[in-house]
Amino acid sequence: MLLYDNAMLPECYAVRLLSGLLGVELDLKTVDCYPGRQHREEAFLAINPLGTLPVLDTGDAFLRDWLAALVYLAARYDSSARWLPTADAGRLAAVQEWLSIARLLQSSAGAARLHDSIGMATDIERRRREAHDLLRMTEKHLWFGERGGDDWLVAGAEPTIADIALFVHVILSEEGGIARMPYPAVRRWTERLRRLPNFALMGGVFPMPALDASRTLLSETECQAASAQSATH
Repeated sequence: MLLYDNAMLPECYAVRLLSGLLGVELDLKTVDCYPGRQHREEAFLAINPLGTLPVLDTGDAFLRDWLAALVYLAARYDSSARWLPTADAGRLAAVQEWLSIARLLQSSAGAARLHDSIGMATDIERRRREAHDLLRMTEKHLWFGERGGDDWLVAGAEPTIADIALFVHVILSEEGGIARMPYPAVRRWTERLRRLPNFALMGGVFPMPALDASRTLLSETECQAASAQSATH
């Protein structure tokens, strides 16, 4: 499979990250969006009239949406249905809900990052407020999930493509002026993802060392601090 890719776009990173976790090799074709604007050239628009990245060429079709590419990779290459729980209607619906939230993060945190990195025109303060609203919601969800023994966005023992979709925008949020420090449960969740085997790197994103099994999930102080924060948002 061929991925039309740009190394600095979170949406492209999501596809590379999931393919690495699945052990699927992709051929990469770099498209220079800035300053080259190759995504607006006739040759690329013939592949994707929307002029957006990534595009995944499966050999049978061009997938022009990054979330569709995640669904495709999980459905085709994960026989265990770990990443896309198709046999469990409730969990599958929950994955879809979080994919919708990932789309909102793309238009808020993602837009803020493009504003700060390449000067894309947007209402930057509004984008940052929207991103913080989503992070506060995610923080509450993850914090209460941890209390119930769940490590991931969708209840269950394993992460899903929902975790991948949110992760790529959350982990790069500070490049758009959106701090992660106020969200301890979100930060712990990103660390869990970064400890997964075959975690793929991106500029500014690195794997985490193995967790010391002797360390408890949350100290009493951390629990109290997270509880107080959740109560205020």
